[in-house]
Amino acid sequence: MMATKPKKKNPRLASGRKRVRQDIKLNAANTSLRSKYRTAVKNVEKAVLTGDKSKATELFAKMQAVVDTIADKGIFHKNKAARDKSRLSAKVKALALAAA
Repeated sequence: MMATKPKKKNPRLASGRKRVRQDIKLNAANTSLRSKYRTAVKNVEKAVLTGDKSKATELFAKMQAVVDTIADKGIFHKNKAARDKSRLSAKVKALALAAA
């Protein structure tokens, strides 16, 4: 038999009901942005693995913009964004040096 989560009670106060509505919208927006961030990072990593230097540098530039905006909104911590950018830039530079 599966254990199910207890059903959440609906808030009684109007302000609480409004908060729930807002949280649902905010959660959907944050989920979408989080996915966009991860996809941008993944695309650069795939380009590096395939060895496509021009595509990797192009995707890296786009990824930087996405990562910065999402870190500014506080969805991911700024240090995580900086770490991801640093690691990927090192991979892209290594790819450029290997191809040269």
